Amino acid sequence: MAIKPSELILNPDGSVYHLNLRPEHVATNIICVGDQYRVDKITKYFDSIEFTTQKREFKTTTGTYRNKRFSVISTGIGNDNIDIVLNELDALVNIDFETKTVKDKITKLHIVRIGTSGSLQDDIPVDSFVLSSHGLELTGTLWSYNVEALRNFELEEAFVKHMDWLKEKPYPLFIPGSQLLHDKIFSDSMYQGITATANGFYGPQGRILRLPIQEEFINEKLTNFKYDDLRISNFEMETGGIYGLSKLFGHEACSVNAIIANRAMGTFSENPGQVIEDLITYTLDKLTA
Repeated sequence: MAIKPSELILNPDGSVYHLNLRPEHVATNIICVGDQYRVDKITKYFDSIEFTTQKREFKTTTGTYRNKRFSVISTGIGNDNIDIVLNELDALVNIDFETKTVKDKITKLHIVRIGTSGSLQDDIPVDSFVLSSHGLELTGTLWSYNVEALRNFELEEAFVKHMDWLKEKPYPLFIPGSQLLHDKIFSDSMYQGITATANGFYGPQGRILRLPIQEEFINEKLTNFKYDDLRISNFEMETGGIYGLSKLFGHEACSVNAIIANRAMGTFSENPGQVIEDLITYTLDKLTA
């Protein structure tokens, strides 16, 4: 059955609505960043550039690095944007734009997020790298989909009990990342743990400026949560959505973070730009090793 024009919206040039991309523009190896200016910081290392476009905060450049084709895409901030990016990326490779029907052969994408984050553990210092073993999805975005296949009921129950979770808040989901990409990227120089994904930067991540928040000690509770050998390593705004939607679509996804703040210690990197640069070159080398 054909997908209605109101559901899969295409621009007059045949590109998908938000990303401004046509199927031939997209590699199966995707690097996601939040900041549109970080796209160029990655692609400056490429051996060749074949295509670049931007619409709103969504900038994409496709090219090759060490004979491997990549598309680097800026998502902007938050899981609402991740919902757009992941759905449109999947549509680009798995829906025929001429017939508006799902293709018989499904293409699997390899998606790696290179982001920045704040550590929740005092032994994960600023200027280090964290690979997300799981995304802890706290925003509620994934509950618009059928998430039963994603759920780890014992882990969810342990977390809800530990946090004394407010019933008014979206129910948390824990989604593991891709073992394939984990094994390719992880090394002894990195930390790993559960990455909590919030739906905001200030109150939802326990920051207090002028407004009081409902849960003043949320970060301390997150820091102290343990389940078997798992702990929550860091806080950011995209990983949970990337992991959840990638699992539902059947794609591989991994998130790596440059730690530029330590929330437990109250410290911030003196040179965050260099930490991000180091993570970029590290990840590119691992993905093409």
